[in-house]
Amino acid sequence: MEKITAQQAAALVEDGDAILISGSGGGHSVPEALLAAVEARFLAEQSPRGLTSISVVGVGDRAALGASHLAHEGLLRRAITSALVDSPGLVTLAAQDRIEAYTFPQGVLSQLMRDMAAGRPGLLTKTGLQSFVDPRQQGARQSPRTPPGFVEVVELAGEEWLLFKPVPIDIAFLRGTTADEDGNVTMEEEAVLGEMLAMAQATRRAGGIVVVQVKRMARRATLPPKAVKVPGILVDFVVVDPEQRQTYMTYYDPSYSGELRIPTDDIKPLPFGARKVIVRRAAMELFPGAICNLGAGVSTGLSTIAAEEGLLDEVTLTNEQGIIGGAPITGRDSGGGQNFAAMIEQPAQFDFYDGGGLDVAFLSFAEVDPAGNVNVSRFGDRIIGVGGFINISQNARTVVFGGTLTAGDLDIGWEDGRTVIRKEGRHRKFVPKLEQVCYSAAIGRSRGQVTLFVTERAVFRIGGDGLELVEVAPGIDGERDVIAQMGFRPRVAAHLATMDARIFAPGLMGLAAVVNARPRQYRSARVARWHAAREAGAR
Repeated sequence: MEKITAQQAAALVEDGDAILISGSGGGHSVPEALLAAVEARFLAEQSPRGLTSISVVGVGDRAALGASHLAHEGLLRRAITSALVDSPGLVTLAAQDRIEAYTFPQGVLSQLMRDMAAGRPGLLTKTGLQSFVDPRQQGARQSPRTPPGFVEVVELAGEEWLLFKPVPIDIAFLRGTTADEDGNVTMEEEAVLGEMLAMAQATRRAGGIVVVQVKRMARRATLPPKAVKVPGILVDFVVVDPEQRQTYMTYYDPSYSGELRIPTDDIKPLPFGARKVIVRRAAMELFPGAICNLGAGVSTGLSTIAAEEGLLDEVTLTNEQGIIGGAPITGRDSGGGQNFAAMIEQPAQFDFYDGGGLDVAFLSFAEVDPAGNVNVSRFGDRIIGVGGFINISQNARTVVFGGTLTAGDLDIGWEDGRTVIRKEGRHRKFVPKLEQVCYSAAIGRSRGQVTLFVTERAVFRIGGDGLELVEVAPGIDGERDVIAQMGFRPRVAAHLATMDARIFAPGLMGLAAVVNARPRQYRSARVARWHAAREAGAR
């Protein structure tokens, strides 16, 4: 292992190289100094050219940092990721058809790193069937020039699967906290672990170069062996950046890395408004012991509701980056967590999700069609990407999608517990046809999923004939305020219910009592029998 500068690391990159980039979202474990050095070299020398960028999660500050450093025509030829939204420069290049762009499911790319490390022919999974990732639809492609070829449909044991093939790697830019003189790397200050080890192994298997950015150096044989996440045998070069930030927004918060737990009262509550109303109604689907995922967008607010209502110890909240328990973070630092019970590597978290480990997934929606299919990934030239959405929504037992009924300058409020629409949103979110399918209602029905759509004024569910309106908020006329604001007519439940009035009042709603009144569910019938016998004996 050699210690080099960021500029020397950038000089290792050759024309046509594929760069594997670690990290997540807004700066979690992102090797920012290395990416900035590649950009600086290109601007000064017009080299390297024709690169491929690969990141499991979209990385960037939604401005100029992260993968946006590579967003220069000539520098970048292809982007492979799960989300482009964090790097608007990549969105522009893809929308203008100036680069090849793929947005694969986050869990697929995460798990694929391990298959590539082991030299297997790819990742075999059902994740993505009947979605835009399926090669019979768009094959995850987000620009016209993007060729097919990374995913194909295969039949095994009489069932359809998707085979995601290995992606190219020539050099990996990874990040940790501390490296010793032998290149062993720890991650004690990182807010997520990602798939750092698998990335290093996959790069070594491909004959590539592994460069790790760290905050500091330690003497040989002084790091706790169990704390080492990337062993030195996999590391070629180390770059030290003493000013390395934990995230783009936060220099260092010890609660993000699990060094300490913060008082629950320090978790900032959501202000009363449409988002809080949506998340409160969604949270009413919880039950004691529920294991949940909180996706991006409005649904991340559920962690603050759980903290505010005293529910964090009654349920287990998780996110796809590997946080288990506690309160996943909202806002620009989302992806991390606070007061968590465990932090595991991202591929293992997706193994749990894909295996049906989630009781309830709380996700956002952007567009919904009459069947209940959902689009979150693309709207004309606005390319978001899919993140972990497909893995999570396809495999959870219950899915609760949250969002406003309309969007674009919507002005809605609550006066004396009744809903007042002061200005309707300009854009309908319930539309006749989707540009891309990210959640397949047919797949959900085939797996017996319970699927709800919670808005600030109405609740829908997927029934046998598609979307059905089942609840409306107090003060709402279902025909005028809901159905007339949709691009199609849903079925209406025979007994249309009124949403719980407590959702629409500014104070605490007593959610813990609501949730704890519901029966605890057990994954294993044997465990359920054991508890039933114990309770019978106690009586």
